[in-house]
Amino acid sequence: MSKNKSEYFLNRELSWIEFNKRVLEEAEDKSQPVLERLKFLSIFSTNLDEFFMIRVAGLKRQVRSDVNELTSDKMTAQEQRDSIYEILTPLVEKQYKVFNEEILPELEENKINFIKYTELNESDKKTVDDYFEDEIFPVLTPLAIDNVHPFPNLINRSLALAIILDDPDTAEVEEKVCVIQIPSNISRFYSIESGNRDSIILLEEIIKANAEKLFSGMRSIDCFAFRITRNADLELEEEEAADLLTLIEEEVKKRRLGILVRLEVDRKMPDKLLQFLVNILEVENNEIYKIDGPLNLGDMMSLYKIDKRELKYEGFTPRISSYFRDQENFFKEISEQDVFLHHPFYSFSSVSEFIAQSAEDAKVYAIKLTLYRTSGDSPIIKSLIEAAENGKQVTAVVELKARFDEENNIIWARALENAGVHVVYGIAGLKTHCKIALVVRKEEKGMKRYIHLSTGNYNAVTSKLYTDFGLFTANQEFCKDASNLFNYLTGYSKHSSYKKLLVAPLNLRRKMLKMIDDEIKSQKENGNGYILFKVNSMVDEEVIMRLYQASKTGVKVDLITRGMCRLRPKVKGLSDNINVYSIVGRFLEHSRAYYFFNNGQPKLYLGSADVMQRNFDRRIEVLFPIDDKRIKDDITEILKLYLKDTAKTRVMMSDGTYIKKEELLKESSEPFESLNIQEYFVKKVIKKYEKELKQEMRKKITQNGTHKKSKV
Repeated sequence: MSKNKSEYFLNRELSWIEFNKRVLEEAEDKSQPVLERLKFLSIFSTNLDEFFMIRVAGLKRQVRSDVNELTSDKMTAQEQRDSIYEILTPLVEKQYKVFNEEILPELEENKINFIKYTELNESDKKTVDDYFEDEIFPVLTPLAIDNVHPFPNLINRSLALAIILDDPDTAEVEEKVCVIQIPSNISRFYSIESGNRDSIILLEEIIKANAEKLFSGMRSIDCFAFRITRNADLELEEEEAADLLTLIEEEVKKRRLGILVRLEVDRKMPDKLLQFLVNILEVENNEIYKIDGPLNLGDMMSLYKIDKRELKYEGFTPRISSYFRDQENFFKEISEQDVFLHHPFYSFSSVSEFIAQSAEDAKVYAIKLTLYRTSGDSPIIKSLIEAAENGKQVTAVVELKARFDEENNIIWARALENAGVHVVYGIAGLKTHCKIALVVRKEEKGMKRYIHLSTGNYNAVTSKLYTDFGLFTANQEFCKDASNLFNYLTGYSKHSSYKKLLVAPLNLRRKMLKMIDDEIKSQKENGNGYILFKVNSMVDEEVIMRLYQASKTGVKVDLITRGMCRLRPKVKGLSDNINVYSIVGRFLEHSRAYYFFNNGQPKLYLGSADVMQRNFDRRIEVLFPIDDKRIKDDITEILKLYLKDTAKTRVMMSDGTYIKKEELLKESSEPFESLNIQEYFVKKVIKKYEKELKQEMRKKITQNGTHKKSKV
């Protein structure tokens, strides 16, 4: 099979759009609570922002640099840009149709309504006008545009108003244009108390209504919103940098004013004004998106905080695992057995508590941990600082290049350094993406190591929203590998022989291909080859080609791939035995698992890596095996249950499109029970938790009764 034949690979960018289309489908689903639907509309927008800032910006740079290299699916950079525009334009129109025709009316039915300034009564107008003069007017800076005043450098993703003005003292109408960048540090949503209703007026509406106050002596003819998106990818020469932290700080500042890649405008904007913006901003036709509603629905996420539980999913609080419930010494528990956690169903607070206990325990001598993305008020950061202040050896490998978290990570890196933590930025040219914590503790028999490994970040906020797998173990082979890995990350160690861990870029690709080859061999010899991957993205061409080879041999392959997938399933003679599924639901599917049947002796790996070239070759990644049979059986059952989901699963077709599994089942007339696997896990954990609490209560009652009898 020739690796470069376009029929083998779907286009990466168009596959990503298919993923975001599935997000939009969740917003279209009328069976979901209205604030959840609004949240999916918001996610659709923020996803697009990142897509333009990174992927579309990269294509524009290629076009500007006259890079004519074809992708493996035979598309030039310009052809990809044109296709993106052609596909996204109707998708964005659909997004706003859902917002205007479905979400807004349903919100109004539930006493949440967006209101225009002209719809306010005189009393409310005065309230809004006073708010403008007291809180907004002093902050605004109107920027004239003429021969003396050039067009302002508007910040990436900032919302702005283009205001058309006229001088009433002149005989002829001479329209002038002025721009106001709407401040991002003032809430976009202003609430007006009106009985039992939540009435909301947008900040841009308030400014538009009071625009003439900014231009004394001038007449405001009209006002229209627009928004620009810029290239935000960092271009770093790490090897030449004397100080990586300073370099990234400088690059983060630069990207606020990167090249323009998208212009969103109010659909009502007159052609003359639009052409003025197009000319002055040097915008291309395939970068203009006319919006029928408030620009940037990503901001609507803040409305999710409205206290109306009936408009959201039924509340769920992650449960504490029975292994750690009422457990003051995690080390004792982990010494006795490995502990597996499936987040968010089981609480991430156990991970935070593990680090907190390590910080306080006088027997703990050292803590080492990787940080890729962490939350604003991170309990783990606080524990690391406390540990350093308690005199422990604390090392944090902070990835400064975690996209769009660079500024956060710079802040944390400085705070940790100031507390005495050894802060390391990993290896030049490689992102540290693995999730691992190592604790060294002095015990009776000497120093003992404990580790936590995960598919997700050490982030207490996203851990409630993302599905991830985590493992605590005191297995010394794992722990020795972890020590060698940290030495590789922090020093000049060239250690490349790991007994348990698969580490990119050292051995992960080679071992992954070897395990696929083993299934091919097993299929030929025993007829039982089977592979099951659960990943975020399936992009790497070498692995895809090897999976095609496995399929042609007869190996059954199931791929649960939430996002991009360049592999074409169900192509006759190529991928007949490959099924691709995507699950988009309440929680973001983030866990990665790699299962190989291995002739009845299954191999199961979890970890931070997706099937992407960057994960195998340009990042420090870790996949860790699950050796404990009890845990392996649990995870295998979880993966098989994912395959049974019908409510949120889409099935991928060979052309890269997706069809809801329930629709396919209905068409086939096969009887089936609807199953939402995420909700199933929620209910299962709650049921198990309640059962365990009852058992603990009975045990306490029995113990108390025995204690009283012995006293008698």
